[in-house]
Amino acid sequence: MAPARWTGLIGAGLRTMLARRVALLSDQRHWAANSGRIQRAQLRGLLEHAARTEFGREHAFDKILNAPSADLVRAFRERVPIREALEFRDPFARMREHAEPDVTWPGVVRDWAQTSGTTAGDKFIPVSREMMRHNYHCSLDIFAHAARGGLPLSRLFSGRILFLGGSSDLTTNEHGVRTGDLSGLVTPLIRWPLSAVYLPGPKIALMSDWPAKIDAMARRCLDEDVRAVSGMASWSLVLFQRVLELAHERGDGARTLRDVWPNFELFIHGGVKYAPFEPRVREAWSGATDGADVPLRVEVYPASEAFVATQDRPGRLGAEPGLRLNVDREVYFEFVPLEEIGSHDARAFACDEVEKGQRYVVVLTTCAGLWRYVLGDVVEFDTIPPEGPTRLRIVGRHKHFINAFGENLIVEHIENAVAAAAAETGVRIGEFSAAPVYPDDGAGRRSGLELAIETEADSTLLARFADAFDRSLKSQNVDYTTKRTGDLGMAPPVLTALPPGAFHAWMASVGKLGGQHKCPRCANHREIIDGVVKISGVESGITGGGIGISS
Repeated sequence: MAPARWTGLIGAGLRTMLARRVALLSDQRHWAANSGRIQRAQLRGLLEHAARTEFGREHAFDKILNAPSADLVRAFRERVPIREALEFRDPFARMREHAEPDVTWPGVVRDWAQTSGTTAGDKFIPVSREMMRHNYHCSLDIFAHAARGGLPLSRLFSGRILFLGGSSDLTTNEHGVRTGDLSGLVTPLIRWPLSAVYLPGPKIALMSDWPAKIDAMARRCLDEDVRAVSGMASWSLVLFQRVLELAHERGDGARTLRDVWPNFELFIHGGVKYAPFEPRVREAWSGATDGADVPLRVEVYPASEAFVATQDRPGRLGAEPGLRLNVDREVYFEFVPLEEIGSHDARAFACDEVEKGQRYVVVLTTCAGLWRYVLGDVVEFDTIPPEGPTRLRIVGRHKHFINAFGENLIVEHIENAVAAAAAETGVRIGEFSAAPVYPDDGAGRRSGLELAIETEADSTLLARFADAFDRSLKSQNVDYTTKRTGDLGMAPPVLTALPPGAFHAWMASVGKLGGQHKCPRCANHREIIDGVVKISGVESGITGGGIGISS
């Protein structure tokens, strides 16, 4: 039977299946009162499941479990130290390369997500059967929250849903252990009837050449009734632009995404901060950067290690809501104050122990054999029990910052300042990154900050943009303001304008294009920004008198 004849039934079936979950997620008082208790139950279940593994025996999980219930978390923290990813390398190599069972998780873990870190080399993350189930249920919660927001699932699933995942191609070793992008590992979960609405299809999903893949996706989806798109905002914009180019080339009068996909209702995005891309999404959707937005957006916080959180309330530009922590899905979360991460006596707090206004590094214990694993994202909290469910916002990475001269800038500061400058000046932007400018007496160069940004704006607009960027940083960060006072400690920021696609060209040159790879928004070194400028063949703002313009 043709897929179109089943799509309405799929939505109705999903609505029925999720009815109880929608009701539970809507019970704010339940999560406000019980999130801490639920998390402790998740930890106990994980300890019980892995007690007989090598890791469980080495860390005396049996003794932790015999502790009084009130002391379970304390006993766990005393016996299991916080670990960075590199400290799991050796046991994970035994599990992945030799299919060794019962090391950090029971049995043989046959699926591994390969992810490229920006502060270290490739990482291999275990994806157990239980973690597959975790990702599946958290994905369903996206649609449950959308339904809570008023979107009828029967209507949504009457059309097609496009997923901009990485390559679904996997490698399998002689022991039958599979390794690849997480999206490739979870693709087998997309079975009938969901396969009846899934795009772009397995053939295109296997492609690893991202420019060719985006073009193939656009051509495949141009004449489909696309009602939802899931993907990073940066890559989704590339797809949207290619769809509009194809629509223009064939002369059918479509000027906006709303013309091409009139039934489009849901944009699921995550991985990068949305605000800098929001005006261009509006422009693609309605034809103007200050025009209508897509009907419904749901931000997600997925990682190869676990699906951390999902947006459960509507938001608007400048007031994006925190994302609700997935507290009941076989993952135990801890939060370490940013200033203490790496210390042997670092404190850790559960989701009902955190405070607003404090920055924390996320630490995970998962149903795939990660134990007090430093995820590395830095978060702040919008709501905490008992006032409501635990909701957080990502504000950076604990190894991604700029502090060459005591300015103490983090990813959130850079992203907010770029978004504010774009809004003030009307400059259309693409990808961007910032880095310190080191003084050079011979060249007459002073300490400062460089922002490299994809844009086609002229030098006059860019000068205004740089000024607005500087003012926004000052409004957010007292240390930066101090260093910039009187232009004594740091000179005004310099801006390097790059052609569209510059960052993707650089990412391709270092083997990090497409999938879940993200452009680092800042670094306390110049390797990234120098690499992008070099491959673009443009003049850096450092040498171009403050504003470097591509020719």
